[in-house]
Amino acid sequence: MFTTAIAGSLPKPAWLAETEKLWPQWTTQGPELQQAKADATLLWIKAQEDAGLDVIGDGEQARQHFVHGFVEQIEGIDFENKVTMGIRNNRYDAQVPQVVAPLRLKGRVHAFEAQLARAHTKKKLKFTLPGPMTIVDTVADRFYGDKVKMAMAFAELLNQEALALQADGVDIIQFDEPAFNVYMDDAADWGVQALEIAARGLTCTTAVHICYGYGIEANNNWKKTLGDEWRQYEKVFPALAKSSIQQVSLECMHSHVPMEMMKLLEGKDVMVGVIDVANPAIETPEEIADAIGRALQFVPKNRLIACTNCGLAPMSRAVAEAKIKALAEGAKLASQRYA
Repeated sequence: MFTTAIAGSLPKPAWLAETEKLWPQWTTQGPELQQAKADATLLWIKAQEDAGLDVIGDGEQARQHFVHGFVEQIEGIDFENKVTMGIRNNRYDAQVPQVVAPLRLKGRVHAFEAQLARAHTKKKLKFTLPGPMTIVDTVADRFYGDKVKMAMAFAELLNQEALALQADGVDIIQFDEPAFNVYMDDAADWGVQALEIAARGLTCTTAVHICYGYGIEANNNWKKTLGDEWRQYEKVFPALAKSSIQQVSLECMHSHVPMEMMKLLEGKDVMVGVIDVANPAIETPEEIADAIGRALQFVPKNRLIACTNCGLAPMSRAVAEAKIKALAEGAKLASQRYA
């Protein structure tokens, strides 16, 4: 009864890249790297199917990072001269490329991994792209001088790739917007507008993933400052409820997000995060079913998707495998309980 899916990323095997890192370095290059990316993608497709997930993703195995994997294929961005910049409102520093000229796609961005995944699973396929606001927060602007104008330019390019991914046979295109939980007023003001441009013309299912970040130290420390109730979603959910985006995520497991926030998403499918990505402890099916049960107070059964809080990339492969298996088992138990 309850559909299961992951938010997006999965750990990269040691033979592909450094492990348990958010910005891992590849362990090989050239044709060998391309083959390793393909092998890792197929490995995780099988792992997700074996776990019993309903919606399958590529695990973002062909991308070093969920944002830079997209922007690497854009003209007008200087990757040779990266600069250190505080991102997510200076939560942590990152080495980021610089936008130095008008933005234009060099060609297809994710055709290789999307077509590979589509050819190797008969289940629904979800593909993730970074959202425009989050891209703007993860590059240094040396050209536009206006973050809204730059976001709209990125949105147009995202739309080009999203339409191509749809033609590749992708069933769900998800835009990742962790920046929505940081710049709440901007998200409601122009962030959702940029998202609409990115999703323009899509007839496949559209989704937006908004989380409190990967389970890295900087994010975990930030969460400790947010108090007993995390109400960031409260500002952007009403704007998303009015948008054309069909699925919206919400972080629940071991978070301080009031579940009543789901009521702000009436008419949307809600990806309820029931797997904690900041803790290596494996959730039990009972814990997951309990969380789903609490969520059902605020979202109809037919609109609830059991999901991870965020991506699992910085975790160990063994932990990630155990967590996605628990996700499927917990959703199955909840289906039996709440049928």
